[in-house]
Amino acid sequence: MSAQNEVAMLRGQLIDIIAGTFFLLIGLIAFSAAAIGRRGGVRILVWLGIWSAIFGANLLVISPVITLALPHSFERIRPLLLVATSYLTLVAAALAFLELTLGKMRRVLQVWLAADVAIAVAGIGWFLVTGATQTFIVYNQLLAAAGLGLLVVIMLVPKLSKQYLVISQHRVLAIGTLIFVAEALYANIAVPLRYPVPNVVNSLGFAVLLLSFGYVALEMVVTHERRLLSIDKELEIARQLQFSILPAGVPEVRNLRIAASYLPMTAVAGDFYEFVPIDQHHVGFLVADVSGHGVPAALIASMIKVAMHSVDGYTHDPTEVLRRLGNSLCKELSGRFVSAAYLWIDSATRTARYSAAGHPPLLRWRAAEGALTRIESNGLLFGVQASSDYPACNLALASGDRLLLYTDGLTEPENAAGEPFGDRKLEEVVRENQSRPAAELSERLLAELRAWQPAWLTQQDDITLIVIDVA
Repeated sequence: MSAQNEVAMLRGQLIDIIAGTFFLLIGLIAFSAAAIGRRGGVRILVWLGIWSAIFGANLLVISPVITLALPHSFERIRPLLLVATSYLTLVAAALAFLELTLGKMRRVLQVWLAADVAIAVAGIGWFLVTGATQTFIVYNQLLAAAGLGLLVVIMLVPKLSKQYLVISQHRVLAIGTLIFVAEALYANIAVPLRYPVPNVVNSLGFAVLLLSFGYVALEMVVTHERRLLSIDKELEIARQLQFSILPAGVPEVRNLRIAASYLPMTAVAGDFYEFVPIDQHHVGFLVADVSGHGVPAALIASMIKVAMHSVDGYTHDPTEVLRRLGNSLCKELSGRFVSAAYLWIDSATRTARYSAAGHPPLLRWRAAEGALTRIESNGLLFGVQASSDYPACNLALASGDRLLLYTDGLTEPENAAGEPFGDRKLEEVVRENQSRPAAELSERLLAELRAWQPAWLTQQDDITLIVIDVA
């Protein structure tokens, strides 16, 4: 081919090359915007990017100039790419428009999408078997016309658009769609009448449709991000409120050294703990764990704070404390469950009483014997039945004894091999750090837990830990 012919060919194909490159670029921009968002609401940008990229690829594959510029081996797959992009453009468009619809219209579009996919599979499959490229394309075009017509009607009728579209302001998309429909009608009328239809007309029509759709997609994403920021602010307020109902510090009790750690999995937690100091020698410790996570669990955890008023006068009796708490919470749990443990210590007589409601055992380190024991004195979880018995266990304390109250978030995390931290690892860390003060042991346990989990794995549950040393 002479240089003059190559220049003439390039001039003839220049519009398609520019348009194809433009639509590929729009696709990359849409993917980039979706990646930057990284949260919910960006799926529409992904489908928009795929739709634009497929249409742009189709224009470039059609161009003989592009084919000549690519390796000779590309010529063998070029027909398949032409067929695939011709059919898959409508599939990508259906997926993009599906993100804008609600209710019955969404179900109609899902049927339309299924038909798109079936025709695309049939068309591409038939080409692979017979080499025919246009066998099913007419069905593809009829389906596109029907779907586009339905969308135009919905966008132009306010009552329908309010009922079936997720966007309240869709004027830009309606205008872009109408311009695209007008261009398509002009092309379909002009071709049979042998009027010339420049390639730029088709590309401009699709560009208007795509850009109007992109405007709406970005508006949806920005609105979604603003909503998420508002939720984040509200969660931060909820977090501050939740921390305000937790003890501001540890109580000062003679002959006891106390350390507490509280690590919520999310902004708010379903764990709760409370100190009930009576005087310099008497104090109660409550630890509770609501099933589930997030705001619902946190609301129930806050109810426990209120329910604690029902145990005034009974703080010396773990059985009565748990029974009254269970009765107060039962009607409010809405199908959720709460485990709890209550420990009462009299540091003057060096005695303690303990009871629990489906909670992990109390760990007790006895310095004189160098022995670690697990103390279980459990009744039913709160929420199982309206009233339950909670047996109490009496303990005699000695200098150097150590007690650990915790929620299951401390023992359930798994390592890369799927092995839970578990009671065995917990007891091992306690034994190895028996000489450390309560606060240091608490820090060491949490450090061991972080080391146990893979670095890429985020915290999977709320963690509460109270360490009590008898001085």
